[in-house]
Amino acid sequence: MDKIAFLFPGQGSQFAGMGKSLAENFPAARRVFEEADDALGFAISKLCFEGPEAELKLTENTQPALVTVSCAAHAVLAENGVRPAYVAGHSLGEYSALVAAGSLRFADAVRLVRNRGRYMQEAVPAGVGAMAALLKLPQGALDGIVAEAAQGEVVSAANLNSPDQIVIAGHAGAVARAMELAKSAGARKVTALAVSAPFHCPLMKPAQERLQADLDATQFNDLRVPLINNWEAREIRTAAEARRGLFEQVPNPVRWAESLRYLAEHGTGRYIEVGPGKVLAGLVRNTIPGATCELFGEAAHLETLVLVA
Repeated sequence: MDKIAFLFPGQGSQFAGMGKSLAENFPAARRVFEEADDALGFAISKLCFEGPEAELKLTENTQPALVTVSCAAHAVLAENGVRPAYVAGHSLGEYSALVAAGSLRFADAVRLVRNRGRYMQEAVPAGVGAMAALLKLPQGALDGIVAEAAQGEVVSAANLNSPDQIVIAGHAGAVARAMELAKSAGARKVTALAVSAPFHCPLMKPAQERLQADLDATQFNDLRVPLINNWEAREIRTAAEARRGLFEQVPNPVRWAESLRYLAEHGTGRYIEVGPGKVLAGLVRNTIPGATCELFGEAAHLETLVLVA
């Protein structure tokens, strides 16, 4: 039987209304939302279910909201006997994956990412940084583009999402120069992203330094299920590796395409995106020929998953 991998989404998958059908239909999901509200001291559940969008989009809210919905979805899958051979999470989603793997307590995870979001937001003043997506950039062109665009500023790969999609981040001027160079190099499409900070680039070093104390003060356990981490795109199993991975991922690129190829090479035949949206499902299709990724972020998704589990 094909191995199952649970994939947990990151920032950008949020929307007002996420998780509501899970909480309304499954006591296991409701308990997760209640635990998040208690851990954070405010109703993150209400923000997930009702918005407003403007408040949900604030990074320090987005991050705990997404982890809460993903962990609520995972609780339902676990209760219904759908279990993975591997887990992986895209950026922020690595926290959800570590909860699912038994390495990190859920309450600790939402408190960590609430701080992580604030640290990231405060690391770079508004308007100083930027991010952009480069679609179908010719292979091998990236290094030369970012080197030429830098001109004493920072610009680097932030998300190596699929063979067709690379996200860059850094100083706004350097990112703008890289976008023009990418167009000239033959990129199919170049799009500036509406983000609040330049994630996963060296400008996030101040956030990484602030997060270290929080990570050091948090208990991690060895993983019950192996995780493919963002930082190195390799399998990890120990508490120390889990903590180190969350620290190192902050200023370094998310090596997502490599992570998916690792899963495929190690016998994974089913991928389930656990949480809101379907961003990761698209990346699976673009990275692994013939693969599909099922969704579990709404109550209605469960019947199909259980039938084929």
